[in-house]
Amino acid sequence: MPSKPAPIKKAANKEPAKKEEKAAEPEPAPEPAPEAAPAEAAPAEAPAEGEAAPAEAPAAEEPKPPTPPPADVAAPAAEETPAAAAAEAPADAAAAPATEEAAPAADGEAPAADAEAAEAAPEEPKAPTPPPPPPKEPTSAPVDLFIEDKNDTSVTIIWSQPETIGHTGLDGYTIEIAKDGTEDWKAVNEEPQKSCRYVIKNLTTGDRLKIRVVAVNAGGRSAPCALPEAVLVKEVADRPKVRMPRFLRQRYVANVGAKINLTIPFTGKPKPVVSWTKDGQPLDTKRVNIRSTDRDSIVFIRAAERDDSGVFEICVKVDDFEDKAQFILQIVELPGPPASLKIVDTWGFNVALEWTPPKDNGNTEITGYTIQKADKKTGDWFTVLEHYHRLNATISDLIMGNTYNFRAFSENKCGISESAIMAKQEAKILKTGIDYKPPEYKERDSSEAPKFTTSLNDRATTVGYSTKLLCSVRGSPKPKVQWMKNQMIIGDDPKYRQICVQGICSLEIRKPGNFDGGVYSCKAKNDHGEATVSCKLEVKQAAVADADKK
Repeated sequence: MPSKPAPIKKAANKEPAKKEEKAAEPEPAPEPAPEAAPAEAAPAEAPAEGEAAPAEAPAAEEPKPPTPPPADVAAPAAEETPAAAAAEAPADAAAAPATEEAAPAADGEAPAADAEAAEAAPEEPKAPTPPPPPPKEPTSAPVDLFIEDKNDTSVTIIWSQPETIGHTGLDGYTIEIAKDGTEDWKAVNEEPQKSCRYVIKNLTTGDRLKIRVVAVNAGGRSAPCALPEAVLVKEVADRPKVRMPRFLRQRYVANVGAKINLTIPFTGKPKPVVSWTKDGQPLDTKRVNIRSTDRDSIVFIRAAERDDSGVFEICVKVDDFEDKAQFILQIVELPGPPASLKIVDTWGFNVALEWTPPKDNGNTEITGYTIQKADKKTGDWFTVLEHYHRLNATISDLIMGNTYNFRAFSENKCGISESAIMAKQEAKILKTGIDYKPPEYKERDSSEAPKFTTSLNDRATTVGYSTKLLCSVRGSPKPKVQWMKNQMIIGDDPKYRQICVQGICSLEIRKPGNFDGGVYSCKAKNDHGEATVSCKLEVKQAAVADADKK
């Protein structure tokens, strides 16, 4: 019996070594709680070895360990098992094989659980691949760069934005200058300039500079837009300005042969340089004389011709500044006759004419036509249409049996053409057998009894002052008129003057006396009746002055 404990000690010495090797291995994956049960059941299998049964009895009486924590906490507990096994070697010696067998089993189950979880998880859809961004390109060059103003220390320039900007947009502009004769360009603005106007300051008077503008964006710099000539930095005393007269602001019209003398004033300091063009070409000094002073320029043509018509433009320039103005000169003359004239139709007392515009309108529009006719017997021309605007007309009221010729003149603002176009045909108005029967009219009975349309009015007069009584009467046949005083016919008494003209009846009483007052009547009578009107005349005594009474 003494020989049996030795193998137990040998096993106890080997167990810590196995535990240390196991501890040196990588930490196994966390094990689920149910898989720790075989390690606790290992002492029950120890009696199979026989000799180890007495020593393992105390180990079986040890209290059971608490329920293992979840899988993520169970791993640290498994790491502490070598220290506990060192305290109780016999129990650990028997449990070691079981623990070593359980570990591979746990390691084999962990990958299987991960595979099932991977299969259960849904696959996420892949995002579409974005298209590559478009290449960044610079803009086109700015346009219309010119000088707006300048003085002895600064130059103001303005320009227009590029025609092509692109999708990258426009960050701004860089203004660069260089001295004339060099290519040493320097930017005058630190940051890109957003505005299309910039004032270049702090310049030296007398310098001659080249100026250009570059557009900048994410694609880089554009091609530069430079001034065509270098700019001289100096003060401009007075900019040039053309003062075009009001009568030249529209169209100046003159007749052929007229004398042209036009004065166009201007301002500017120092003396502006004056140049003239006609229709965009230099003037012919043989035809047009130009005389310029400090204040104006004179255009003189001794005898105008139609070829002198055109657009005249004056340009006054002071250094880099200039001003232009233009006027239209139109030289006109009488037009030519219409191109053709023909008789289209003749019927009854009418003739239809047609004609075409003249080939030469006199360098101005045609304002009308004049049509004349002539009887072939007499040959005298008479105007039947004047200032007529249409190209056809109907001439009426011609005499039956006569033959007529026709001619036409053109007309513009200068007058009527000197010659006329005559129709080749003649218009003959044929006689037709017309049986004219005048209508029968019944004579109207216009007989009417006398009727006074204006009656007599009461009057008052003074002794010695003549007076007149008036009335009007109508009737058919013409009524006979009689004047009466107090129902007595006046007759041919020379004191009274009786007049009856066109129904107006008057009775003049010459220098009435005190006994000429009374009731005056006028009676009109014809075959159809009579009528009478009356009035009262009062004759007053003239007032006598007190001196006359004495």
